[in-house]
Amino acid sequence: MVPPPSGLQRQTCWAAIAALALLSGRLVLDAPAPGPAAAPAARPVPPPPLVGTAPPAPRTELCPDTARVCVDEERRLSWLQHDGEITYGPVPIMPGTAAAPDSVATPRGVFRVAWKDADHTSAEFGDPMNHAVFFAPGGIAFHEGSLDSPSHGCVHLSARDAALFFDALPVGSEVAVF
Repeated sequence: MVPPPSGLQRQTCWAAIAALALLSGRLVLDAPAPGPAAAPAARPVPPPPLVGTAPPAPRTELCPDTARVCVDEERRLSWLQHDGEITYGPVPIMPGTAAAPDSVATPRGVFRVAWKDADHTSAEFGDPMNHAVFFAPGGIAFHEGSLDSPSHGCVHLSARDAALFFDALPVGSEVAVF
């Protein structure tokens, strides 16, 4: 059995390695000579995914390929698409519902973006409708709003998603709500 190298032998070895590295043009960092091998530090283990917390899959079969944006009211999801392929999302939404006070159900059907207003305020309710993309009669629009309580009939999105939808949907884009 070969005895382990002494401290002097380790230093001589490191000096030789440093000299070779300098000769080959590589930078050598000043590192202490290795001591006895230490156990690697434990890596944190991510928690397992929670069962049942994944958002439901979008029901793309219910949205026409020609639509630029799809709204699944039942699953409270929306996504942007091109030729039937999802390009962004699905993202959480909050539609209107007839069961809530001061609310109407978001209309279902196929519509077209009619107009847009980045800093709109509802004339009827006085509420801000940031990044509003109007697509159905009665002032129904996608806009920034609560994802916890029903809208007055519009489709609420997070601030980030409302801005993205605003930028991605030109006037005339097809909107499918089902």
